[in-house]
Amino acid sequence: MAFITRNATGEITAIYESKQSGENEYLAIDNPELINFISQSTSNNDIKTALSSSDVDIARVLEDLINTLIDQKVILFTDLPIAAQEKLLSREQIRSHLNSLDNLMSDDEGIL
Repeated sequence: MAFITRNATGEITAIYESKQSGENEYLAIDNPELINFISQSTSNNDIKTALSSSDVDIARVLEDLINTLIDQKVILFTDLPIAAQEKLLSREQIRSHLNSLDNLMSDDEGIL
């Protein structure tokens, strides 16, 4: 995710990892306009912000890829380094907990 500011003509003037004071607009990191801005930028900060913003998305892609490889028995979970196993298990537990909270909220729609 990336937050941007625009000038009076609607052109992107800056990108940020988080919402800044003033008017910010959210754009997906794969937005063509944002990609064009980054590709033409000479600012290391803009490029670093774009890379940092895409880290969460890439982490999820890699997590899904690892799970697919395990499900297809291409690799075994135990083939991964212990640190990687612990991180994957931790994320799975957090995601499971989040899903159970989402299910609780959707089951009680009549209460809200």
